[in-house]
Amino acid sequence: MNTDFLKYQAQTSPYPLGMEVSHAVGSYIYDTNSKKYLDFVAGVSACALGHQHPRVNQAIKDQLDKYSHVMVYGEYSQSPAVEYCKLLASLLPSPLDTTYLVNSGTEAIEGALKLARRTTGRSQLISCHNAYHGNTMGSMSVMGFEERKQIFRPLIPDVDFITFNNEEDLQKITNKTAGIILETIQGGAGFIQPHNDFLKKVRERCTEVGAMMILDEIQPGFGRTGKLFGFQNYDVVPDIVVMGKGMGGGMPVGAFTASSIIMDLLSHDPKLGHITTFGGHPVIASACLATLQEITETNLMAEAMEKEKLFRSLLVHPLIEEIRGKGLMLAAMTKSADVTNEVILKCQDKGLILFWLLFEGCAIRITPPLTISEEEIRQGCSIILEVMDGIMIEE
Repeated sequence: MNTDFLKYQAQTSPYPLGMEVSHAVGSYIYDTNSKKYLDFVAGVSACALGHQHPRVNQAIKDQLDKYSHVMVYGEYSQSPAVEYCKLLASLLPSPLDTTYLVNSGTEAIEGALKLARRTTGRSQLISCHNAYHGNTMGSMSVMGFEERKQIFRPLIPDVDFITFNNEEDLQKITNKTAGIILETIQGGAGFIQPHNDFLKKVRERCTEVGAMMILDEIQPGFGRTGKLFGFQNYDVVPDIVVMGKGMGGGMPVGAFTASSIIMDLLSHDPKLGHITTFGGHPVIASACLATLQEITETNLMAEAMEKEKLFRSLLVHPLIEEIRGKGLMLAAMTKSADVTNEVILKCQDKGLILFWLLFEGCAIRITPPLTISEEEIRQGCSIILEVMDGIMIEE
């Protein structure tokens, strides 16, 4: 299968891991040789409830028996999407009450950027150095990593950058700024959290000058940081919140949420200000609804914080310089990218899936399903420590 995979399927890097997947259940992925791998990555934070979660699977099957795609987004009233948006509104702080459903996180970013410009009548967008918000042209325009985007220029104009957690840079947000987009916790940069009330100070500056505050919750969202959304840890409410990944329980989806007054601007002058054929797809929306219900009706969010403590207590080793992140959005930082690479690859050989971050080469991604058990955490961490001991001996 790998031969055909490399020949017929477009690749994203020269050296894909190339695991031939047979099936996946719970916290495990199985290859075609019947070897099982404990999954500490969860599809890069997307499989919030693990693999083949019964509630999500049943919701998908039930909806398939009713109807699949019937009309482009926004024309017909369809129960899965309506129920989902209504439940989400009840769980978000005011005035975040209206959700636009799309197909992916990067499309949600595109919609949010358009909405900021439409609302303010301004053009300038501000993002952060080392930010990652997706790979479509608009999302890439607010990516703060020049090496990844230089070859694709020209991108959209009038974008400026600040440094995350640098309060002096907030003066760059002015009455010419349509919006500032921030990851609640910087992902690709190394799971960097805001400190010294940075997000609150961004909120105050945006209010002062009339700019829109957009928070990218694509990774932190849906319980991964102990709250439904990461921004709820920092006593701040954005004008627009963007979501994806864990939202769909492993299904492809994205969304952006704002107040009904703001969101209504996409429906006129011009009408069809944002449009998508498959956004709000009933099968996907059913998976989203089941995922959100499961996360909010159980103790998974509180358990994420206890599981963080367990990870931090276990992952103590001379090769680990610090553990960054919050809840089950963690990164073990090593002294070099070479060490990180060796740990990730050798752990896969031993049946543990880890992964990299986009821009921080020293980081080992640890973003398991919220449903992972304490026993599985102990098992995985013991593999990491065993591999690191072997590296120390080699050195």
